[in-house]
Amino acid sequence: MSTLVVVKKNGKACIAAETLTSFGSRWQRAAYVAEPDKIQQFGDNYIGIVGSAAHHHVVESIFSKTKKMPCFKNRLAIFEYFRKLHPRLKNKYFLNPKDDDDDPYESSQMDLFIANPYGIFGVFSLREIDEYQKFWSIGSGSDYALGAMYAAYDQFEEAEAIARIGVEAGIEFDDGSDAPITAYSVDLI
Repeated sequence: MSTLVVVKKNGKACIAAETLTSFGSRWQRAAYVAEPDKIQQFGDNYIGIVGSAAHHHVVESIFSKTKKMPCFKNRLAIFEYFRKLHPRLKNKYFLNPKDDDDDPYESSQMDLFIANPYGIFGVFSLREIDEYQKFWSIGSGSDYALGAMYAAYDQFEEAEAIARIGVEAGIEFDDGSDAPITAYSVDLI
């Protein structure tokens, strides 16, 4: 349950999310947890994750042990990093790679966005990698966010303003999303 968005416009990239964590019908609002942010910074990369709250700890652990930050400059570089990461997820972090019997590959069980000076990217559970030219959203509030950002994209000049509108729509209509919003912007190369 989440609303996570990325937006690219006028030389800026922005990643934004709401801060609610839910466990079934139990909600943990931002006021009750020390680190409610769904977006983490590693080097010049902002990474936002949806899915299990444990994914944040796994990603933080991985990057805290990384001597040299990977350069996520394009889809292939990101794909190769996550392809090499998958065995570590299974062996060191006890990832259950089984998602659906019909899946052609083992699942990493996480969907995430990367925003950095090279652009905005989506990484999905079967290691599909997308690069976005305008905006995208994932999580339970994504349909609302996509519609709102579509309506706002040509009306606003700043990537962060568009991103916040998307997350606000998720908060308004999705019961798995709640304020406050966090947003981070970077200058594009």
